[in-house]
Amino acid sequence: MQYVIIAILIAAIYFIYFKKKPIQKQAKPQKKNPKEDANEMIECASCGVYCELEDAILSNAKYYCSDECVQKGR
Repeated sequence: MQYVIIAILIAAIYFIYFKKKPIQKQAKPQKKNPKEDANEMIECASCGVYCELEDAILSNAKYYCSDECVQKGR
């Protein structure tokens, strides 16, 4: 009977003090500044030059670097 009580006490101490708590997943921080995506580069469909997505012109589901390339692409 003494061994059972000692085993229960040891188990209780283990679960209270030594067992690691499960790690909670932290939510990924959301981007606060929309300019952070400004470095994404896209290739011009006409001339092949890379330009920033922010500066690119979307026409007929293709990205172009300038109005001249849009005219060439038509």
